[in-house]
Amino acid sequence: MQRAAPAGNRLTSLQLVAYGLPGLPLAVLLLPLFVILPTYYADDLGLGLATVGVVLLFARIWDVVTDPLIGLLSDRTRSRFGQRRPWLVAGAPLAFAGTVALFNPPSDVNGTYLLIATVVLYLGGTMILLPYTAWAAELSRDRHERSRIAAAREIAMVLGTLAAIAMPAALGLSRIDVVHGTSWALAVLIPLSVLIAVSALPDDPPARITEFRFRTSLATLWHNRPFRLLVSAYFTNGIAYGLPATLFLLYAQHILNDPNAAWMLLTIYFGACIAGLPAWLALSRKIGKRKSWIMAMAMAAAGFWPAILLGEGDVGWFIAICIVTGLPLGAELVMPPSIQADLAEQDAQANGMRRTGTMFGIWGVATKIPLALGVGIAFPVLELAGFDAGSTTNDATALAVLAALYGLLPVLFKLLAIWIVRQIPD
Repeated sequence: MQRAAPAGNRLTSLQLVAYGLPGLPLAVLLLPLFVILPTYYADDLGLGLATVGVVLLFARIWDVVTDPLIGLLSDRTRSRFGQRRPWLVAGAPLAFAGTVALFNPPSDVNGTYLLIATVVLYLGGTMILLPYTAWAAELSRDRHERSRIAAAREIAMVLGTLAAIAMPAALGLSRIDVVHGTSWALAVLIPLSVLIAVSALPDDPPARITEFRFRTSLATLWHNRPFRLLVSAYFTNGIAYGLPATLFLLYAQHILNDPNAAWMLLTIYFGACIAGLPAWLALSRKIGKRKSWIMAMAMAAAGFWPAILLGEGDVGWFIAICIVTGLPLGAELVMPPSIQADLAEQDAQANGMRRTGTMFGIWGVATKIPLALGVGIAFPVLELAGFDAGSTTNDATALAVLAALYGLLPVLFKLLAIWIVRQIPD
């Protein structure tokens, strides 16, 4: 088996690429899962906003159990194949089956089908994503190298997101074509990228495996105040992203009245993210990861709220918003998991055992539940306000509620996240 490099050594460029590759299909999967599929099932398939919102929220609640459990089990895994790699290989078939089912529903689809397909996909995705994320924290003990590794993953995910945006726009595909085409692209990309990553990277299990029981491990981690504050801030900031991610297509169609501009706007947003990331990595080396994250969230909050003032034909102004809020996105993606990796190393030194998977299992909950809350909060509220996604004649009140959910409520959550992060010690 390939042995790990000495602690603190930098990964080679090829190893960074190999580690980042699974982020491509994961991003291709996540974009339609939170941006396209809710509207597809609610509008095109006729399940309704409230039904889709409740089903997806319930499916994410299941992750409250599976994420920490898989994290703990991966911490206790020992095999000649490694500690994290077996989970990526085992999760790929489940992710494939769930993707095909969710992205290719029957004509008589109902809420039960949506729930089962989503749960299967979430389980397979968790089996890949959690060990994959924890793996990054163990590939180096240098705190700045961890940021570099996390950046490789996040850049790959942003590139995957851009590909998922640009290809449908360039080919002129309908939403239904995008949904079906994505499922078959993932059938190739998920197993291929996992194979490359597990072949190219070291994965030596620790000499001592975690002996904590599930409940005991979670309880002791919760008493770790910096970890508790970090997860709380990340969860809160996740809601700030979950709401606009869920409502983006509706905002472009009903507020800007230009649905054809949606893909172009998303491309600008994520392109700004990639362009700004090198500067944020350099800044974090000078002022620290925590302060860099605070600055990024403040910049995003300041740039995002004007979205509530826009209306029909204001695409030019919204492009400016996409640039101003896209530039800090790289820091918001990279700094939190890099800080988490540092805390995992501190926890291992303090307790004499490595619980990286368990910690990132809780991290997974803090990542996924806020995205589901975006659907679970926004869609029922819109329905109560009388908003109809398929109508072109929504009244002023319904449109005002959509604009507030998209442009104002996320800013309030982001300000709360800043307040929490300020309490985390450097």
